[in-house]
Amino acid sequence: MTDHTAAPALVPADFTVPLELLAEGFRLEPLGERHNEADHAAWSGSIDHIRATPGFEHGHWPPVEGMPLDRNLADLRRHAADFTARKGFTYSVREVPGDAVIGCVYIYPDREEPTAAKVSSWVSADRAGLDAPLHRAVSAWLAADWPLREVRYAPR
Repeated sequence: MTDHTAAPALVPADFTVPLELLAEGFRLEPLGERHNEADHAAWSGSIDHIRATPGFEHGHWPPVEGMPLDRNLADLRRHAADFTARKGFTYSVREVPGDAVIGCVYIYPDREEPTAAKVSSWVSADRAGLDAPLHRAVSAWLAADWPLREVRYAPR
């Protein structure tokens, strides 16, 4: 994903950032180092599928050539640091029942309008049927539980 280190805080300092979203078939939890191997496996086996997902079709991620596990770990550490600094919020999508990593959700300030949230999400190719339910659940969650002025999230 893109480097967002210069982005302003997306949410007020007194907002308690949710640490979980439970929905039918999946749950979200903050992305961290512990997800490295499972996250890497989920996206690296689904590059074409993710690049065809709304919100990713014109970007540079995931890289078509893949990336080594240590570079993925550096990305996860950066996302975790952004979460701690309240500059952006990346969640791992975990399968329920079970616990497999099956995708990610990214909530960052939009580059064109930093007061708006740019949201993107992907699921692995073998869980493609969860893409629209994930979009609906995240959209409802952001509207109900987050103090965001505007959300830009490519429709499904």
